[in-house]
Amino acid sequence: MTDPALATDPTLADLERRAMAHRDTPAHGVDALVVCDRLVRIFSEDGVEVQALQGLDLLVREGELMALVGASGSGKSTLMNILAGLDVPSAGTARVGGHDLLTMSARDRLRHRRDVVGFVRQQTARNLLPFLTAAQNVALPMQLRGGSRFAGRRQAERAGELLAMLDAAECHDRLPRQMSGGQQQRVAIAVALANSPSLLLADEPTGELDAATGEQVFAAFRRANEELGATIMIVTHDQAVAAEVERTVAIRDGRTSSEVVRRTEIGEDGRESVTAREFVTLDRAGRLQLPAAYTAALGLRDRALLELEQDHVKVRPDRDTGEGH
Repeated sequence: MTDPALATDPTLADLERRAMAHRDTPAHGVDALVVCDRLVRIFSEDGVEVQALQGLDLLVREGELMALVGASGSGKSTLMNILAGLDVPSAGTARVGGHDLLTMSARDRLRHRRDVVGFVRQQTARNLLPFLTAAQNVALPMQLRGGSRFAGRRQAERAGELLAMLDAAECHDRLPRQMSGGQQQRVAIAVALANSPSLLLADEPTGELDAATGEQVFAAFRRANEELGATIMIVTHDQAVAAEVERTVAIRDGRTSSEVVRRTEIGEDGRESVTAREFVTLDRAGRLQLPAAYTAALGLRDRALLELEQDHVKVRPDRDTGEGH
């Protein structure tokens, strides 16, 4: 008589069929510009390992204008530095435009920063060379890249076009010290866009600006998104900025925890209205982070009970106070 345990073991043919089925399955995030899959970044501080990213998952589609929010130390800036090629992941997957950021050489990272991504920093003075005019700052990335796409007179023309589009034409011949903070940031966006990058990253770009100036800078990002089709990720604590994008992703403890998705709808009266819905994010391992207010309100701790219903899952606290608690 055949052992039932052996009867359930897969045959070689079974394994081959499974392998073929897996091979035909599209890769995770195959149609996304940015793919982060179980991304990990570990730092060593005074001999102690610190996990800045703990298996973060994120997909960003081409043409998106989105924001990343989270408390200090949540991993936002670490993620931005990895995507910019300024930092190296410890494990997992990180791709931008199909380029694997884990396997890049130093030369590849330099090319990535020059050709694939643009970066705008919070400190306005760090984005521009102080001895060059606005137009010269914008032309510099094109000169460093070389090639025939933006050569000679075309570099000056493109610099002027970008400055005009971002409402900074009056800064064309000014040095950074002759510009306001808002003007410096708009020129910095033009610099970041000079080589037509696949992805534009901005780390707290309105952090040093007042509310009115911050609105002007965000308007420049929106024009770059709408008129050039640029894919833009903005790290921000500015709720006014976070509320203006279609998608806001929150990071907590090194993982994406929730998303707010905004949609413009037209009512029966023909008027436009914006609706916003908040979702918790489900990672590739099936994990999700419940909001802290929910866990506190229900006393959720250590473990919870799940019940599968027809169209939803119930999550209830475990009231067992016996052994193990």
